Amino acid sequence: MAALWQDRTVGLVGLGLIGGSLGLDLQAAGAQVRAWVHRPQTAERALERGLAQQVSTEAAILEGCGLVVLALPLDQLVAPSPELIHALPPQAVVTDVGSVKGPVLAAWRGKPVRFVGSHPMAGTAEAGVEAGQRQLFQGRPWVITPEAHTDPDALEIVQELASAVGSQTRFCTAEAHDRAVALISHLPVLVSAALLEAADRGSIGENQGLARALASSGFADTTRVGGGNPELGTLMCRWNREAVLSALVHYQAGLDALIHAVREEDWTSLKACLQRAQAIRPDFL
Repeated sequence: MAALWQDRTVGLVGLGLIGGSLGLDLQAAGAQVRAWVHRPQTAERALERGLAQQVSTEAAILEGCGLVVLALPLDQLVAPSPELIHALPPQAVVTDVGSVKGPVLAAWRGKPVRFVGSHPMAGTAEAGVEAGQRQLFQGRPWVITPEAHTDPDALEIVQELASAVGSQTRFCTAEAHDRAVALISHLPVLVSAALLEAADRGSIGENQGLARALASSGFADTTRVGGGNPELGTLMCRWNREAVLSALVHYQAGLDALIHAVREEDWTSLKACLQRAQAIRPDFL
């Protein structure tokens, strides 16, 4: 029996990095893809880039879709508009790709759709209709966060969607997901932003232009996510506030230990800290 994404049209709501990349990969796999966007310019450019076979600013584009993926900002997922709810086909399987799961699941409980919360762990610093790219999800985790009342068939359909674009599915609770991504996704955005601020504020006098001129791949790698979409970073922190605060406390403790070691010229402790970082890094990659 064919997977739903092969048998029925897939609808995408939003064609930014994740939505656009999904459109490209699903079409390459043989799916029929339609997309609903809000601006005519976005629709025109999306068609030029081939992000979907059909793109429209009219909600009716979703009629008949068996699977709908909500590739929307978090604020639109946690407070879905009546227009969006009305546009979703009855009995369609609906999933989202938001980076916070608890508030999203709470917002969609009781809605007249077969909703499954999910989150592909893939991305770049790019955003908008130009950001979509092929094979963004290849080999990356795609987290699915079922609840006790989640439709088992809908769950399987979302798992098939993730497999279709080369992702490796993982299942966990929304709470566990949100705590984990606070540490490995949301915290790095804030740390990276703070590093950029420190470099900027420290670049005074004769060093004002020198630090910028000397910055190379190491600085680029450690600041990439901090230089990304400010709206996305703010929404992640707003809707995952407690977990992000906890992650910041852990980071502050580590930073305080480094400050103490350097201030006291405790090079043995500093080296031990760096050795531990070297040892544990492969476990996260």
